[in-house]
Amino acid sequence: MPGSAPQNRLTVLLRLLLLIPQFVVVWVLSVVAFFIAVIGWFGALVLGRLPGFVEDYLSGYVPYETRINASALLTVDRYPPFAFRAPDYPVQVELRPGELNRLAVFFRLILAIPAMIIQGVLYAGWWTVAFISWLVVLILGRMPQPLYEATTAILRYRMRYIAYMLMLTSAYPKRLFGEEPGSVPGGPVSATRPLVLSGGGRALLVVFILIGIASSATGSITGTFSDGDDDTDHVTGPLVPGPAEAHRPRL
Repeated sequence: MPGSAPQNRLTVLLRLLLLIPQFVVVWVLSVVAFFIAVIGWFGALVLGRLPGFVEDYLSGYVPYETRINASALLTVDRYPPFAFRAPDYPVQVELRPGELNRLAVFFRLILAIPAMIIQGVLYAGWWTVAFISWLVVLILGRMPQPLYEATTAILRYRMRYIAYMLMLTSAYPKRLFGEEPGSVPGGPVSATRPLVLSGGGRALLVVFILIGIASSATGSITGTFSDGDDDTDHVTGPLVPGPAEAHRPRL
């Protein structure tokens, strides 16, 4: 990804509205990805790697989803294309599918639980204060560097988590707080390769983690009190984005 750059305030103002068609497309693609991944799981257990057609689809889906997230989280201003392959887009994802450990594939869902919790907390923290971030970018016309660093760290960790879940890599998600300068030999170099966080970026990332934990805990407490009331119907607004099914009123 490129570094923090000036953004059009109008596209920032209307960012989520402009991305609605992308959200619909990525939802449809994610449903297909689920069934493809199930097929891939069985295939990987037999072959020790993903079948070719599974690898091709998922290798296109993960970058697509990452580009939508990068735009939604205000790290890039350019509208993401409706295409799996976008070599000219500022956000690029490098995936290297290969041989897989069959035992790790068999227990993939269990092994991924810690990473799932971490990425869930990170996203909960970011979206809980998303309005403040949006307002800052709208006023300044760009994302401040510490906020950019923390946000790209969250995006990168989520991408690595999804790639691991979908068996596109055997490497467990790691290095949430970035790397040391020069620690990624070879390949293209950008503002996030290697991802080097400043003190401000690291501090803000910790803040997002703490807010995410508090948000999740508050949501659990709210859900507990709501479940304990059998006499009155309640509709509780979600603190973090989630499936619409989970937020329907109980009758």
